Amino acid sequence: MGKNSFKKLEELRIKNGYSYQRMADQLKISKCFYWQLENKKRNITYKMAFKIAKILHTKPDDIFLDELKEDMR
Repeated sequence: MGKNSFKKLEELRIKNGYSYQRMADQLKISKCFYWQLENKKRNITYKMAFKIAKILHTKPDDIFLDELKEDMR
């Protein structure tokens, strides 16, 4: 698994013009907590994945499915 295994999440966040702080504000969490999610320092719940995907105008599977498959190997 790569150092930043949530690369798609980071790419989508940047593509949509969102900072860590803006994502955190939208999710009603701290900037630090969001950074930890994106950098896989915290486990992400399906509910949080759904909220993130909604903010980024996509589906949770489009962001996280490859990661899940990688973890199951």
